[in-house]
Order: sequence, then C-alpha cells, then structure tokens
Amino acid sequence: MTITKYNASGNTFVIFNTNKRDDYSDLAIELCKKEDVDGLIVLVPHKGYDFEWLFYNNDGSTASMCGNGTRAVAHFAFENKISGSLVKFLTGAGEINCNVNGDIVETTMTEPIVMKSQFEELGLNWVMIDTGVPHLVTIVDDLEKFDLDICSQMRYSHNANVNFATVVDGALRVRTYERGVENETQACGTGMTACFLRALELDLITSPTNVYPTSGELLVLKKDAEGIYFKGQVIREETKEI
Repeated sequence: MTITKYNASGNTFVIFNTNKRDDYSDLAIELCKKEDVDGLIVLVPHKGYDFEWLFYNNDGSTASMCGNGTRAVAHFAFENKISGSLVKFLTGAGEINCNVNGDIVETTMTEPIVMKSQFEELGLNWVMIDTGVPHLVTIVDDLEKFDLDICSQMRYSHNANVNFATVVDGALRVRTYERGVENETQACGTGMTACFLRALELDLITSPTNVYPTSGELLVLKKDAEGIYFKGQVIREETKEI
C-alpha cells in the first residue's frame, strides 16, 4: 500500500486511494498511531464525482466533514491525476468543490445549520452550529479562557466539538477541542467556519477574514451569496509504501 502524509494548518492526515470500498476504521487506528497523524482519508470511486472520501479520526470513528481534510485530499487528488485543479468530490456532509493553486487550496464549506441559538452554560454564552459536524462556539475576550475541563463537559453533554474564539485587530483567533481527538487540536476547519459565522453575525468581523488556529497558520474564510469558502496552504510531507 502506498500512503501519503499531509499537513493542513497543523492537522495531519494519511491519505490513499483504492477501488475497494470497505470499513477502514481498524486500519485508521493502526496507521494514525504508527504515523502519528490525526486522521485517515480513503478515496474510493464514484460515478458522479471525481471520487468519494471515507474519513476516519485517529480513534477509528468516522466524520462527515473536515475542512482541513478537504484541502489536503483535493491536493492529493490533483497531484495523483484523480482530478484536475478543480476538484469535486462527495463527503458524508455532501458535495465539496475545491480549487488547487500550487500549495494553496480553497474549498467550499457545507451549508451551515444553527442547531441551538444563544444559551448560557458553565458561565459562558454559546451557540451550536453544524458546519458539516456540530460545533459549540463561545466568543471570549481572551483565548486564555480556553479550559479543557469546560470543553470536555460541553463536548459530552452536547456531543459536539467545542470552540473558543476571539477577535484581535480584525482577525479571528480560534482554539478547538475536537471529538475523536478528545483534546485541543492544532486546527479545525469546520470549527473555524462556525466561529467565523458567529463572529460575522455579531458584527465583530467582516468578510473575508484572516483566521488563526492554535497552529498559528494563516487561513482565510469568506462568505458571499454563493456560499462559504475556506482557503489555506497544504503541505505534502511524504509518500511511501508500507
């Protein structure tokens, strides 16, 4: 088997393509531990798209959507001639379209769904938005308020990822506690998107906006009449046979 390792804003993935549709959850656990990555992405054929992805967290659980993963897999598909520079593929959250320009990839994000409007819990104000996967968002004045105990409690009581966000000099800074990782993650595309939408709603930012996750890498989020767009650099770390 030939695998490729990618880094997208601090999120790391093992990616491979195959003609065999199967349950790769056990393989995901094995490969993610061996390669020290956050997730496994498997490309399988689909008649209506360039491909369909099967996405696994490092604990073997599946996820419908991953913003950083979509950018990494689009770059992989382009480099391996599975698609052109305009990539269209199917995820558990629906169709995704990406534009590959060198190592910069812009991806569309799925239509957001507000699952729960503003509410207070554990001394903070929250909203819950599904951006492909469910995310809790709280806007704070200082990211040092990010608290793993609060995140864990909110994650299990609402079965959602948990995000703390703040605005500094017009840019959005985000810290995310992610299901499957069960800890703070370096970056989460769907989480940054949820925070971006909440900050836009509160008129704290404008579109497009620079966004910085825990990894410190620059990403750009944009919303217009056509949809939501997420752009940033991806890095192919290595390709090898195992």
